Amino acid sequence: MGYYLDEAITGTQVAKREGFQKMINDCMDGHIDMVITKSISRFARNTLDTLKYVRMLKDKAIAVFFEDENINTLSMDGELLLVVLSSVAQQEVENISSNVKKGLAMKMSRGEIVGFAGALGYDYDPETKSLTVNEEEAKIVRYIFKRYIEGMGAHVIARELEQMGALTGRGSKTWHDTTVLGIIKNEKYKGDLLQGKTFTVDPISKRRLDNQGEADQYLMKDHHEPIISEETWEQAQAILQKRAGCRTNANMDPSKYREQFSRRYAFSCMIKCGFCGASLTRRNWHSGSKYNKVIWTCISSSKYGKKNCPESKGIPEEVLMSAFVESFRIITDDRKDVLEEFLQRTEEALNSTGTRQEIERVKKELDQLETKQKKLLDLHLDSKIDFGTYQDKKTELTKEQQLKTTELLQLQGNAGIEKDLHKRIDAMRKLLTDAPILKEFDRNVFESIVEKVIVGGYDDDGNADPYMITFVYKTGFEDKKNGEDFKPPRRNATKRKLLQLPSDEVASLEQQSCDDACRDCMLLVPPKEGLYFSAL
Repeated sequence: MGYYLDEAITGTQVAKREGFQKMINDCMDGHIDMVITKSISRFARNTLDTLKYVRMLKDKAIAVFFEDENINTLSMDGELLLVVLSSVAQQEVENISSNVKKGLAMKMSRGEIVGFAGALGYDYDPETKSLTVNEEEAKIVRYIFKRYIEGMGAHVIARELEQMGALTGRGSKTWHDTTVLGIIKNEKYKGDLLQGKTFTVDPISKRRLDNQGEADQYLMKDHHEPIISEETWEQAQAILQKRAGCRTNANMDPSKYREQFSRRYAFSCMIKCGFCGASLTRRNWHSGSKYNKVIWTCISSSKYGKKNCPESKGIPEEVLMSAFVESFRIITDDRKDVLEEFLQRTEEALNSTGTRQEIERVKKELDQLETKQKKLLDLHLDSKIDFGTYQDKKTELTKEQQLKTTELLQLQGNAGIEKDLHKRIDAMRKLLTDAPILKEFDRNVFESIVEKVIVGGYDDDGNADPYMITFVYKTGFEDKKNGEDFKPPRRNATKRKLLQLPSDEVASLEQQSCDDACRDCMLLVPPKEGLYFSAL
């Protein structure tokens, strides 16, 4: 006789019950003749598990006796009673789970932290259930948001943090892309608390899924001290949304490709094709040889065939770098006055749009429509207008409200764009004042001021120019460069040397026919100089 216990272990999943599994194995090995348990709920709280193991033991002629229910599985005629009683045990679990969920929901609605798993930059006090900023860790969080807004991708930031020796929230020196993105998505860093992000499907499988509206969520604004400003957090979310935008490549439409913003290289996701609008992808030509070079090519052409973008051509990375250095030098030196005038005009245009005034106007109109709806309802309740008239007028007001709401959202979006552009103008002015002298390509400078690069386009006569490079700065200013002006000399170009011949040999050579001349030489015999080029 022996005892098999699973203390403080759930009875809904057999896989987690070591004592139960040991008992079943001993039964199968012939060490046990009868299993005695207090009740069905002590044996298992899952109807399927109860029936499965009762049948398994019954095949081995091993009885299971439930004391409270007074059931002996070997002597009972059928399983109906067992099924009913085991279902009751399972229902008990479901009821307990439902009550626990309600209790947790009430706590979350009051702003209490439930099931806090930790967050880098915050220390959690279980007694007061409050969050306080950990300044050392908060520096890492601020660095992540700063680099992400500057244009870095999660992969690059993770590598930088590893090089810095920064530790994750779990104390690991290894950073993953998902760890960085999880921090960027976490609303706690702006001082808010959102609970109910996941939910349990059922108490039997205990499977947890992301909450996409299946259960209630609870948001508490200004719940604790923020590490970053809300504005910074919103900027990061806008970038995140842009980068995660799903794009389909149906019908091989280059403008519909899904973009992956790894930002592993300076030009990653920054270069667009001037002919088809697709992104340019990075390729290594002649890899492993002395002629190795990095080329950026149109993805629709390189991946799906030249016929999809016949005008585009690959452009060397060093050409793009040299072209930017020259563009930066010109706008911060030769064209500083022109750029300043452009910035001033742009700022004046932004100030004259009156977007804020338009937003206030639309808000007042929406308030008036709301008042009209309330008055209309009062008229109907006072029986001054019939139901048909009430419905017609309400439909008209609702349509007008929808139009005004759409207009308001558009104006608010424009206001956000204008605010962002004002910041970009200020940043560009500061750059013009404190502009560094670039002797070579600087990734940080490039990413801080350039919105995108367009490779290829059409000249004034409508002719395709695959080497046209257009730098679009974040203020909207555009600067065009001819890529051919920055091409390095070909490494495999045949070297030719200019040789001087004596005058008597020149006369002799003049009499020779071209058929007798060396095929590797190009004979040039001017009347006086007596020069020719020879391939060496």
